[in-house]
Amino acid sequence: MKISEIFNTSDRAIFSFEMFPPKKTSPIESVYGKLEEICALKPDFISVTYGAGGTGAHSRTCEIASKIKNEFGVESVAHLTCVNSTKVEIDSTLADFKAHNIENILALRGDYVDGVEPKKDFIYASELCEYIKEHSEHSDFDLGGACYPEVHLEAKDEVEDILNLRKKVEAGAEHLISQLFFDNSVFYRFLERAKIAGINVPIEAGIMPVTNKSQIERMVSMCGASLPSKFVKIMQKYDSKPEALRDAGIAYAVEQIVDLLANGVDGIHLYTMNNPYVARKISEAVVSLL
Repeated sequence: MKISEIFNTSDRAIFSFEMFPPKKTSPIESVYGKLEEICALKPDFISVTYGAGGTGAHSRTCEIASKIKNEFGVESVAHLTCVNSTKVEIDSTLADFKAHNIENILALRGDYVDGVEPKKDFIYASELCEYIKEHSEHSDFDLGGACYPEVHLEAKDEVEDILNLRKKVEAGAEHLISQLFFDNSVFYRFLERAKIAGINVPIEAGIMPVTNKSQIERMVSMCGASLPSKFVKIMQKYDSKPEALRDAGIAYAVEQIVDLLANGVDGIHLYTMNNPYVARKISEAVVSLL
C-alpha cells in the first residue's frame, strides 16, 4: 500500500518507525531478530535507511524493506539517495525495488562522502523526485521527502530552505518526514512556515529517543538540532547511568509525542535506532492516543 493512501484513508495520526541496515562488516541476518520484534509492534510503516556508500549500497536496504513488507506484513519505505549515483544506477535500484514489491521511496540527496567525487546527474533530492515522476517505468512509486524544522545546515536561511522544500513537493514528494528535533515549538514554527509557503502535504514529526549521550551529540552535529535546557539537564544528570538515561530519554520522547498529538500533527516518525525495547516502550505509552 502506498504511504500517501495510508495518510488519505486514516482518521488518526500516523505512527511509523525507522530502521537501518547493519554495517557492511556484519551479516545482514544480525538485524533480523530486532526487525521481527519491531515489526510485531505493527506501526503504519517502517522506513529503511540507505546502505553505506559504494557498489551495491542499496541491496541491504532493499532486502530489509522487502522482508518488512513481504514476510512481516508491515508496509515499508526504502530510502534512496542520489548525489553519488548516476541515472543508470538509479534506474537499476528502482527496478530492484519494484522486483521486491517495494512501492514507497524516501527520496533524499544523501551525504557527500570524503574523498569520493559526487556524480553529476543529481544535485538535489527535488531532481530525484522529478526524474522518478517523469519516467513512466518509475512514476508509480510513492515518494516521500525529508524536511528540516531547524533549517538544513547548507541553506542560507529559513526562506531559502522552505522554498527548496516547496520545490521538492512540487517535483513529486507526496508526504514529508522531519529531521529529529527536541523542542516542539521549533516544529510548530516550521509547520507555520510550510503552510504559508503553500506546502500542504502530510508532515510527520521525527522523534529520536535518547539512548546514549554520544549518539545524540553525533546526530545533533549532523543535522543541527538544538538542545533545550531541560534536555541537556537530563543528559548531564544521567550520563553515567546508561539505563537511567535510556528511560529518561524514553520519557522525554513520550512527552514530546503526547504534546504533538494533542496539537493535531499528521504523524509521528520514531527513529528507533534498531532498539526494540525503546520502540516497544514508546508504542505502549502512546498507542491509545493515536
